Amino acid sequence: ESILEALKTGEGVYWSRKKGLWRKGLTSGATQTLHRVDVDCDSDALRFTVKQHGTGFCHVETRGCFGSRHGLGGLDRLLRARKERAPEGSYTRRLFDDADLLKSKIMEEAEELCQAKTKEEVAWEAADLLYFALAKCAASEVSLADIEANLDRKHRKLTRRPGNAKAREVTATTSTTLRTSITADSIRPAQEGETIRMRKFTAQDLSQAELDALLQRPIIDSSEIMARVAPIVGAVRARGDPAIREFTAKFDGIQLEDVVLRAPFPTADLPDATRTAIDQAYENVKRFHEAQLSGTLNVETMPGVVCSRFSRPIERVGLYVPGGTAVLPSTALMLGVPAQVAGCREIVLATPPRKDGSVVPEVLYTATKVGATAIVLAGGAQAVAAMAYGTESVPKVDKICGPGNQYVTAAKMLAQNDTAAMVSIDMPAGPSEVLVIADATSNPAYVASDLLSQAEHGPDSQVVLLAVALTDTQLEAIEEEVHTQALRLPRVDIVRHSIPKSFCLRVDTLEEAFAFSNAYAPEHLILQLDDAEAHLDKVNNAGSVFVGHYSPESCGDYASGTNHTLPTYGFARMYSGVNTGTFLKHITAQQLTRDGLRQLGPTVMTLAEVEELEAHRNAVAIRLRDDK
Repeated sequence: ESILEALKTGEGVYWSRKKGLWRKGLTSGATQTLHRVDVDCDSDALRFTVKQHGTGFCHVETRGCFGSRHGLGGLDRLLRARKERAPEGSYTRRLFDDADLLKSKIMEEAEELCQAKTKEEVAWEAADLLYFALAKCAASEVSLADIEANLDRKHRKLTRRPGNAKAREVTATTSTTLRTSITADSIRPAQEGETIRMRKFTAQDLSQAELDALLQRPIIDSSEIMARVAPIVGAVRARGDPAIREFTAKFDGIQLEDVVLRAPFPTADLPDATRTAIDQAYENVKRFHEAQLSGTLNVETMPGVVCSRFSRPIERVGLYVPGGTAVLPSTALMLGVPAQVAGCREIVLATPPRKDGSVVPEVLYTATKVGATAIVLAGGAQAVAAMAYGTESVPKVDKICGPGNQYVTAAKMLAQNDTAAMVSIDMPAGPSEVLVIADATSNPAYVASDLLSQAEHGPDSQVVLLAVALTDTQLEAIEEEVHTQALRLPRVDIVRHSIPKSFCLRVDTLEEAFAFSNAYAPEHLILQLDDAEAHLDKVNNAGSVFVGHYSPESCGDYASGTNHTLPTYGFARMYSGVNTGTFLKHITAQQLTRDGLRQLGPTVMTLAEVEELEAHRNAVAIRLRDDK
């Protein structure tokens, strides 16, 4: 019955053991156009070939029931999305708009594939060529299905033209961007035995469009991540603790008994040196954040009219502390101390447990110091959802703060946009990043160590060096230090990915350097300059600044006193890092005397009349009449 209906309507129609005749997409809009029905080799299974419409085949809005598409199908979909959303001036946008640039990249990658020798090299260069070939297809509105259809037709052809290569004209180019890609999308990691080095550009050799392209972070296709996160958030909201246990078992392989650990927490068994270090960091962070508190503001704007502003703590806050196998007491400090200083009544930490279901002792000790009331033994989107909506055991909070991966960020954004959750977040987040401005007085070893301190966070870390009037020899010294120090790091495999995607931009003046830095708006800005403090007034956009040769970014990460939860991905243009004010709300008040209302009333009534809000005008007029 379903096959007859599918053939008759030309749509995807199937038979469900629960529903009977099932017309795919009838309610969701994710319908299918039927292309053909055929059988397998021994005729005991049917295959429906369809064109899928709408958000996808699966009810969680993915193309199939086994997650998102990978390989060529996934790349085809990603490039189509980038064609629609790539920012003006970005390298990705130029690929789609500049036919000559795309042609050069295809020819360049084809040549490199021809020169590849080893199995790994061939696979790598073939992937690069396919990337730019599919970019060409996306630019021309050609889909992967169109390509497959042509392959099928060619496969069925009985005769073909001779397979001799066509003659082609070879042209030379000296354009920097045709030889060294501005975008980091197709950069391969450094292999073992190869030098670990950043890409290098000279500002004078680049057009403004190419400089603008260097400012762009990698484009993140959030729609796919949101599609994965939404069902998790929905399940936790609907089923509470059982859903948290289910996802923790699924994603982390941990069977939880209790979802929440309540204060007072178990005594943490720590080495004395670790305890002393946490205590010192706590005191410094607390001292700096206490200094940020301010009293009530009172201003008499005109005689008899007094306006005031006062702060009150956000009552319930959720602090996400990444963890699991990692030990991150510093994040618990950076989030917990300002919440404690602000006076938040309920401080809920969420952190992935270890394989035995316990919390690392360093985080337990820190949680006690900052006055946390509960610890949620979960990570990822399920932990964020639990704090946003509340469960049987997890308290609902009013604001969620803290760093995390793409899924944590997506869950925070999803919860903030849901009015049913009634929760706010600190800021959006992206990969960790650092920008170092170095002049001839900088120490190459110090510069390299600062670059690597961020590069080791993850393969997508963003690392930038602005070299101000450095000679070739001075820049080579920094490059040599980067390679030498990287090889000594336990996380060198991560650095092999992140450093080749990073770049050094040579500029002639400090003015050029700060102009680029302010446009980039880095999370961490390090000034390895002569008389660095004198240049602070040039900084307009940055999460946190590290001034001078003896101010490594690591100090801010752990113990100097400033906060290390900072805006990334360029959000330093409009967001501040976490501070005491993050956990406060400001309330304004005004008080008018009888004389004050007499003086201000006519102004208010006139403006209310202009806006045709009679009740507003009357609220003043009725009082002025009684005053006569």
